[in-house]
Amino acid sequence: MERNKTIMQFFEWHLEPDGTHWTRLKEMAPQLKEQGISSIWIPPVTKASSPENNGYAPYDLYDLGEFNQKGATRTKYGTKQELIEAISACHNLGMKVYVDVVMNHKAGADETQIFKAVEVNQEDRTEDISEPIEIEGWTKFTFPGRAGKYSSFQWGFEHFNGTDCDEKTGNLGIYKILGEGKDWSHHVDKEFGNYDYLMFANIDYNHPEVKKEMIKWGKWLADNLDCDGYRLDAIKHINHEFIHEFVNELRNHRGEDFYIVGEFWKHDLEACQKYLDHVDHNISLFDVALHYKLNQASNEGRDFDLTRLFEETLVSSHPEHAVTFVDNHDTQPHESLESWVQDWFKPSAYALILLRKDGYPCLFYGDYYGIKGPEPEDGKKEILDSLLFARYHKAYGEQQDYFDHPNTIGWVRLGVKDFKHSGCAVVISNGDDGEKRMYVGERKAGETWVDLTNSRDEQIIIDEDGCATFPVNGGSVSVWACVPKE
Repeated sequence: MERNKTIMQFFEWHLEPDGTHWTRLKEMAPQLKEQGISSIWIPPVTKASSPENNGYAPYDLYDLGEFNQKGATRTKYGTKQELIEAISACHNLGMKVYVDVVMNHKAGADETQIFKAVEVNQEDRTEDISEPIEIEGWTKFTFPGRAGKYSSFQWGFEHFNGTDCDEKTGNLGIYKILGEGKDWSHHVDKEFGNYDYLMFANIDYNHPEVKKEMIKWGKWLADNLDCDGYRLDAIKHINHEFIHEFVNELRNHRGEDFYIVGEFWKHDLEACQKYLDHVDHNISLFDVALHYKLNQASNEGRDFDLTRLFEETLVSSHPEHAVTFVDNHDTQPHESLESWVQDWFKPSAYALILLRKDGYPCLFYGDYYGIKGPEPEDGKKEILDSLLFARYHKAYGEQQDYFDHPNTIGWVRLGVKDFKHSGCAVVISNGDDGEKRMYVGERKAGETWVDLTNSRDEQIIIDEDGCATFPVNGGSVSVWACVPKE
């Protein structure tokens, strides 16, 4: 039997742009492995519009920190060689690496071009608000620093279907590029009428040359880095027919084990289910609905009914396709999707994703090591290490829920024979001090159990019928398990 698997998102929005992050990963990989982290999600590896950019404004997808372009050879995170060494360090420890892939748009063009476009209503992109006009847009990508190495493909306005600026007039807006067969994709999210356009120069996945080049690049990147999977950014803005084709091509090329998780930022469960249907359930999705439930629980305190926490979440309906998470780089304070889970509830939130049987949980770098920026937060390494220990060593076997009180819930994992002393009992309160009498198995009778979070000092002896009453402090979580004396 395999140990539980856990992803770490190894970055936060405000990392110093000093080019040391790949080296940091190489150095920290052994500690993360020791804590039970099995996979690392790394930030975008491709050259962005500046050395300070986090990678979500991609310039040259074939430049992994190898060519002197956009102000530096390295990316924000380091050089190509340092990246390869970091991935190798993870692989040598048996850890997988998933690369963040940004395919919706391009930024930092080398030249402007003149072309016809129509300005659209930003609140309803299906409504034109100008006549067809000639504009000057930043749409020509020639990559002079790379000089054709790896790919001779150069991008022009014909490969995009939208942009955000008319350089001729200085006007900012959303311009739909005109031409034969040009339109927004009809296979994207319907928010704002049509949510194909997100930012910068928007890639046109109705263009056959674009599809061919992006699939070729996807294979090239996986081969060059020998990575184990991709995190696909902003897929509700990308033609889902292309995503389906891209995933199938990558899987055929790299093998069925090549793991792909998509950022489909919708907390509407039905929309997520439809998306999985569109791509034949060949990818996983982040459980955005659960994230918002955790955020709501942290804001409402005792007024939130914990027994309903998992209703209408992806992990409850599609557990094998759900990547569960508490927070990420976009939900941090002051970021684009700010919905930060409050401090007091964060340990409970992590217990809810790490210690249950369903979902593939993802630990956020910012929660573990802390975040910088306008609203810094200290890391919670100590409490998270105790939960990671419980996940790796204890959280196995049949799960029994005691979701029978709106402010105090619990569950047990009964353990398995493969892992000695496995099994645990978890209790969470969002109100007053509480307790749960729960069954952990007759074979545990007589064992002494302690709270792995160190929130409670007492020792609990399991009754002869395999039960015990497990307490929890108000607004807290306790994880009870047997820790035998050496």
